[in-house]
Amino acid sequence: MKKVEAIIRKSKFSDVKEALHNVGVNFFSYWDVTGLGNEKEGHVYRGIAYSTSDIQRRYISIVVNNDFEEITVKTILESARTGEVGDGKVFVSEIDKAYRIRTGENGGETLK
Repeated sequence: MKKVEAIIRKSKFSDVKEALHNVGVNFFSYWDVTGLGNEKEGHVYRGIAYSTSDIQRRYISIVVNNDFEEITVKTILESARTGEVGDGKVFVSEIDKAYRIRTGENGGETLK
């Protein structure tokens, strides 16, 4: 099993969520986060300078069976991309074990 974590623009969350559902990834957790990015310059909107050092993003955490890793990552990359600085990051890590609390079963079956 793999854990796919993504930090994306909040404005792209609906697109990412819909794209994931379209490829069969129907369960994931998400929450709003604030982070620091590499961009050092602020943005000016209607004559007012805004700091971009604190960036509002959405964090998505998905655990998938190994055969869903590639399609999950590809879907996030395609649906979250704007081409601008600050589109986000995707991280993939190995999950050793998973348990379903209700039944006590473990392994990949817990994801179904």
